[in-house]
Amino acid sequence: MARQGLASRLYAGEANIDIVGRRKMWFTIAAALVLISIGSFVIKQFELGIEFSGGTSFSVPAAAGGKTLTQDEVSNAVEKAVQQANPDASISTTQQVGEGKDASYTVRASALTTSEAEGAKASLVKDLGLDATKISDNQVSAAWGGQVTKQAVIGLIIFLVLVVAYLIIRFEVRMAVAALASLLFDLVMTAGVYSLVGFEVTPSTVIGFLTILGYSLYDVVVVFDKVQENTRGITAGSTRTYSEATNLAVNQTLMRSLNTGLVALLPVGGLLFIGAGLLGAGTLKDLGLVLFVGMGFGVLSSILFAAPVLSALKDREPKIKAHNARVLARRTNRSDDVAKGDRVRPVNAADSDVPAMAGSTTPRPGARPQARRNGNRPGTKR
Repeated sequence: MARQGLASRLYAGEANIDIVGRRKMWFTIAAALVLISIGSFVIKQFELGIEFSGGTSFSVPAAAGGKTLTQDEVSNAVEKAVQQANPDASISTTQQVGEGKDASYTVRASALTTSEAEGAKASLVKDLGLDATKISDNQVSAAWGGQVTKQAVIGLIIFLVLVVAYLIIRFEVRMAVAALASLLFDLVMTAGVYSLVGFEVTPSTVIGFLTILGYSLYDVVVVFDKVQENTRGITAGSTRTYSEATNLAVNQTLMRSLNTGLVALLPVGGLLFIGAGLLGAGTLKDLGLVLFVGMGFGVLSSILFAAPVLSALKDREPKIKAHNARVLARRTNRSDDVAKGDRVRPVNAADSDVPAMAGSTTPRPGARPQARRNGNRPGTKR
């Protein structure tokens, strides 16, 4: 029979990839990534949006009166204008919004009073030669971002309490702990990417974080449901250890996890790369980015982290530990029996040297062929 390819074996759940057996390697990689993320939180921290840090933003058109302004020209002009209004003020980021004739630049600056902002706008009109009605300013208080963060934290706590309660009722405590560990890993990794790369954290980012919570748990629940099915009554005499049964469940759901992840990432990737990247819809960038990164880590952690954590926790359970010991002892005894059989048989003995046993179909050396003994003789009536 022709050997099936990897895709066919993945689809049939017969790939037999040892994922749970390599759990120490996955835990080491996960610990290293978490340490890098925490180090970035401490050293680089986050690039908070104006909604969280407060300040004044100026929106300046990229083209006016037949003249096209570059990002550096607008950035330098706004910096000069805000420092003329308030010598202690500064600008932080300049971002282009949109493409073509409707493009504009949004420049974030320190918090200015209303009179200082009006003075900075007047300086910009004079310096860049723009129509005053096309330059707008927006003053945002950090208190608004604080309110958003507070509500998000409350929502996160309520979500986690409800999810843990559901997982304990639906599965068991250790599965709930493993699923929660996987969920926290996804959040830390996503936040770590934001901190390392310097992406701006906006209210859309917070909404995206809350969205990936549900997705991260979705695939974990699917895998754990299969694990529960494979390990139901396992201590009553299975030939597999708990880790092996868990690994079988991961292989049986591996293709489904990959397909689900791909289907989920495609529209989010379109939102991020086409909507925000090619079409210049800057407001979609924050939401698309956190969803893309969070869902990507969610797919990986449901396969490589959640199930290995579950097997590590279950292997510490006395009943499972005793079952694993019985399975391994049974295998050792079977191996010893096979080894003894090999030792009884002479090393240089050929098959013809071994006497035929009662009931065996192997003919003795020099024996007459079976067909002739059964009456295939010359002159014999058939």
